[in-house]
Amino acid sequence: MSTKIRNKALAALVCSISLISIVQACQSQGDINYARYYTNGKKLYDTHCQNCHGTQGEGLAALIPPLTDTLYLKQHRNELACIVKHGLDEEIVVKGQIYKEQMPANHQLTDIDVAAIITYISNSFGNKQGLYDVTNAGTDLKNCRH
Repeated sequence: MSTKIRNKALAALVCSISLISIVQACQSQGDINYARYYTNGKKLYDTHCQNCHGTQGEGLAALIPPLTDTLYLKQHRNELACIVKHGLDEEIVVKGQIYKEQMPANHQLTDIDVAAIITYISNSFGNKQGLYDVTNAGTDLKNCRH
């Protein structure tokens, strides 16, 4: 490889690294936190929730509710942490349909895990509700009726 080609390749590499650094520097701390929660939430959803609620949050017929009802998620935002961590054994109505099946608890999840799952769910499947952080989860979990 000639010196001229090597120098051009090195210059391109330096420019690329500089551009990446500039883009990252332009992200706010809020954007970075959101991305962190969302990414971790996706992993946790895939492990703990996807088997029942589906890869697209579609639920399972009349047995398991979908996670695509933005209105339900907004109206019950402060209850979601309790549902994720402690399960659900009461009837709910989602998208006009009644669901009576029990949802199992996930007591092993930490507050930050719960917050990540809720951030993922409330910003996927057609939902766009922003960051739900560990402080939100901690406050909401203290108010659970279990």
